[in-house]
Amino acid sequence: MSRLEAINSPADLRELSYPELDELAAEIREFVVAAVAASPSGGHLGSNLGAVELTLALHRVFDSPRDILLWDTGHQAYVHKLVTGRREGFGSLRQSGGMSGYPNRAESEHDWVENSHASTILSYAHGMATAVEAKGVDRRVVAVIGDGSMTGGMAFEGLNNLGNTGRRVVIVLNDNGRSYAPTSSKLSESLARLRLDPRYVRNRVRVERLIQSLPFGERIHRGIESAEAAVREYWEPPAFFEQLGVRYVGPLDGHDIEGLESALRDAAEYVGPIVVHVLTQKGRGYPPAEDDEEKCLHDISGVLDPVTGTVTGSSSPSYKDAFTEVLLEVAERDPRVFAITAAMPGSTGLLAFEERFPNRFLDVGIAEQHAVTTATGMAMLGLRPVFAVYSTFLTRAIDQVTYDAGLHGQPVLFCIDRAGITGDDGPSHHGVLDMALLSKVPGMTIFAPSSAAEVAVMFREAMTIEGGPIALRWPKTAARQVPADQVGHGLEARRVRQGRGDVCILAVGTTLAAAESAAELLAEEGTDATVWDVRLVKPLDHRMVADAATHGLVITVEDGTVAGGVGSHITQAIANIDEGHRSPPVVTLGIPATFIAHGKVDQILAEAGLDAAGIASAATKALAAARTADLA
Repeated sequence: MSRLEAINSPADLRELSYPELDELAAEIREFVVAAVAASPSGGHLGSNLGAVELTLALHRVFDSPRDILLWDTGHQAYVHKLVTGRREGFGSLRQSGGMSGYPNRAESEHDWVENSHASTILSYAHGMATAVEAKGVDRRVVAVIGDGSMTGGMAFEGLNNLGNTGRRVVIVLNDNGRSYAPTSSKLSESLARLRLDPRYVRNRVRVERLIQSLPFGERIHRGIESAEAAVREYWEPPAFFEQLGVRYVGPLDGHDIEGLESALRDAAEYVGPIVVHVLTQKGRGYPPAEDDEEKCLHDISGVLDPVTGTVTGSSSPSYKDAFTEVLLEVAERDPRVFAITAAMPGSTGLLAFEERFPNRFLDVGIAEQHAVTTATGMAMLGLRPVFAVYSTFLTRAIDQVTYDAGLHGQPVLFCIDRAGITGDDGPSHHGVLDMALLSKVPGMTIFAPSSAAEVAVMFREAMTIEGGPIALRWPKTAARQVPADQVGHGLEARRVRQGRGDVCILAVGTTLAAAESAAELLAEEGTDATVWDVRLVKPLDHRMVADAATHGLVITVEDGTVAGGVGSHITQAIANIDEGHRSPPVVTLGIPATFIAHGKVDQILAEAGLDAAGIASAATKALAAARTADLA
């Protein structure tokens, strides 16, 4: 039996010696690489490989779930899942009905927060520490924050309040210098300088020599580590954290289990908030991840070869590829174009832009709110900022989109990746809210391309719009390829199929393919459907609305939430047409107002009735109901 097979709960870790823990750490790394390689849905690799020893130390010092271990971000919690009895779950990692890629309250009592949106954990910790103190119970609250999460403004809000209230929280700063990409943060620079400060280095050497010269020096070296930390702090520059009222210890070797345990035990006794700053290597122990400078094999979305570390996936062009190509084309001739990312240049298609136009590229860290308002300020002075961001992360900044970019009527272009159902990452990553939220912003223009070619057409059109923000959204799935004569123009919808007047299907974005297939199914039943590619979610094309109103039934299809979504706007627009006759019934199809678990995109869309069969079935049922009502 391997060491890992004998670990079924955190208590099992406490029986191991330090050499045995080192063996276990090596086994865990092999297991994680193999599990991610075997998963058809991939997984997060680099962040978990870097957190192995830290996780083992945490679970040996603290008694989870009595002590509360919190993770920010949750994609560094695979090892936590392994040692809390979920080894078998990795066989279904990120698969429908299987184990989540993030902590999940439904999976284990050891999980508290499904924290895949970064920089929130210190606020959770502050709230939980307040509750622990109010109840007078003996529980420790431990917040592990890393992978760039300290670049987010909410982390500083939580830190400030912890220092102000003095709540008892152990904050483990897992410092690997990265988020998805190398972290952009002045704090990171300060911490790096602190590690290399000559006063610290010089005096640490003196202290260590003194200790080694004493009898039993090796034992003393371990036994007085807290005193050594105090000496270090005396010689170091004033730490950022202590200016906020939060005690600081570190930096420590994040791969030295024994040293980590000593520091964590000391920190657990401190009455108040304390930061334990640990240095880890993202991707540690797996050379392909260690050598991946941009992401350390952060998120594997294709098939991983565990030997070489190469990742293969679909060779089909993506919507992101189409975006990158047109962005570079437009930026080449327009020096006003700047690109902004929130710590995700590679994931959002901006690496080529950064390389070609480094002085026109901004990585603001995990700070979407700041990114939006920064872009607004740029637009106010004549630049054309492009903020490339995932749909789920843009919703974190809806206030700034509305009252900064929107209220001031500034032409900030939001290029929204991962719109709609995203699949493997689960409820916190599905991009189903952007259309419903953005459509409420006065002056907002929203494009929804149905093919790769539409991305370029819409991007160029968006760059001509003045007087308000613009959104261009696309999904994670492979891009639909169409000939030039199937591409729309300007701010118009495109009718792709002319029917007799039985039913009109208005399809938003990538739901167009399913709508066209549904029309074929309806035709086999004798129902002739008109199909429109909506293209422009806001403002709606009045020609399309007027045409839809002449049909006996209207079906709207969107890959966003149906509550308050595009369908509701189309319904209202049809009702507002005064043609002297009753408006046709409108059936709105979209994502239900619920949190949707991880699974394959096609499966989730089918379950929501957004595939061809579901659309055709909804039309058939609605037509039958209308006929019954007419007979009555």
